[in-house]
Amino acid sequence: EIFANFVSGLILLIERPIRVGDIITVDDITGMVSRIRMRATTITNWDRKEYIVPNRDFITGKLLNWTLTDSVNRITLTVGVAYGSDTNYASDIALKILTDHPLVLEDPPPSITFESFGDSTLNLILRAYLPDLDKRLVVIHEIHTAIHEQYAKAGIEIAFPQRDIHLYYENKSSFIAPPEIQPTESESQNLPEDK
Repeated sequence: EIFANFVSGLILLIERPIRVGDIITVDDITGMVSRIRMRATTITNWDRKEYIVPNRDFITGKLLNWTLTDSVNRITLTVGVAYGSDTNYASDIALKILTDHPLVLEDPPPSITFESFGDSTLNLILRAYLPDLDKRLVVIHEIHTAIHEQYAKAGIEIAFPQRDIHLYYENKSSFIAPPEIQPTESESQNLPEDK
């Protein structure tokens, strides 16, 4: 295994699929490459934790290099609006927010699609390109905040999971309802007879 890591280190230094300063994801670790050595590479994540990853993992496993050729990257956000919402109007508002944001690139242009019918939501997918990864989280936060504010002003409800519960009972003597839903006298007369 030491030999495999050594050979993998040579491959990394010759082929350069990663360089110091690149933003990468390997396995479940995402961060910046801070050091490449013969046996292992150090990745510093966003919490400033340093991971020592054996070089063999870069050669034999899946590696995502966010900045290999350039730093342009795409964000994809899902917004679920309530059933009954005007999806065209909701899309227009979200698209304006994307196009007005100073860090969202004009080329390629941002886009919005009405992607699916969820259990409780009509799902809109927003896609936009950013020039680099530096402000990625800030942009996502600002877009989410703007959508929340603009949808509230426009009366568009951002949906959340809901369930309808229906209670059925076989006879009225076995059904004990809370006081707020006790049947009225006229409703009691319409209940089925006990058998």
